[in-house]
Amino acid sequence: MSQKVDVNLLDGVFKKTVKTVEASRKQIFEISENARRESGTMKLDIMEIRNEIGKVIDRVDKLELAYRKAKSRLAQVSRHFHSYTEEDIRVAYEEAHNIQIELTVSREREANLRRRRDELERRLRSLEETIVKAENLMSHIGVVLNYLTGDLSKVGEALETAKHHQMLGLRIIQAQEEERKRVSREIHDGPAQSMANVVLRTEIVERMLKNDRMVEAQMELHELKDMVRFSLSDVRRIIFDLRPMALDDLGLIPTIQKYCQTFEERTNLHINVAVFGKEQHLDSSVKAALFRLIQECLNNTFKHARAIKVQVKVEFQYEQVIIVVKDDGVGFVVSEKSSDGESFGILGMKERTQLLEGTMEIHSQPGQGTRVQFHIPIKR
Repeated sequence: MSQKVDVNLLDGVFKKTVKTVEASRKQIFEISENARRESGTMKLDIMEIRNEIGKVIDRVDKLELAYRKAKSRLAQVSRHFHSYTEEDIRVAYEEAHNIQIELTVSREREANLRRRRDELERRLRSLEETIVKAENLMSHIGVVLNYLTGDLSKVGEALETAKHHQMLGLRIIQAQEEERKRVSREIHDGPAQSMANVVLRTEIVERMLKNDRMVEAQMELHELKDMVRFSLSDVRRIIFDLRPMALDDLGLIPTIQKYCQTFEERTNLHINVAVFGKEQHLDSSVKAALFRLIQECLNNTFKHARAIKVQVKVEFQYEQVIIVVKDDGVGFVVSEKSSDGESFGILGMKERTQLLEGTMEIHSQPGQGTRVQFHIPIKR
């Protein structure tokens, strides 16, 4: 009976904690969104100020030239005083004086605009730092929320093996959160930035059209079209990385070949794909898992190996699929990598391999590249 009370109390504490954490996450999200909106407005203001500075600089250059000419004219009139009328002398003096005043005002305006631009750029950097910190906080809170909102109905039974399940669950959630963070960062740095830039540029085009600057507006629209086309390509790449639809349509090997070709173009790695045996019928989940293993190997190679060439080998045997990914990179000491707790990439590959009831081997030495081999059984 006492155990039931303890579980209920623990459940109540969890629920209150979840509510508090969710409220904090919403507040951080609002701070991030407000900062993002303000940074968008600030970028537009900076762009306008830069354009204005360019115009003022052109005006200052013209006024300086005009002022030199006016001073030369005034000096000429002064030297040949008797050759000019009183009206000519007055006009020359007033012209030089007026240009000097306008030049002084324009220089002061240029200095003020530059100070305003520098101040806005400092504030923009501060806002961007705030956005990054808020995103990191939301990522950490996401891990906590996912862990707290799990199935708590069997808390009593789970306490018996709490340490093992807690570590395993936390590792999985952390791996998931890292993947979400990676996708979020890709979207933020790619399509989201491009779309924000499109919004800013369309506002500039609207202002150009209002001021009858048709040629400049057409040039801006042409650049906008290229930006949207590039963003669409970025979105398609992210979708492909999340779940290649070609796996179900074309099969495992064509999808791997297409991905390696795209990866090769994006990273300048030279990737050779070799296939042995005839591709066999595999469950959709198994095909996706095998594809993810190769994808993670290539990502690790690109991030850490500093390799030039990568070989991907897929061999279909009657009872198993053998996958080997080998690079000519810097390599590492496998035992030290294991003692460091392993990266999320290696941990994720090991867990995925275990789910497939297969085995994973890593062979590497400093300066001798890395070879990762998977043996995945085929269930018939």
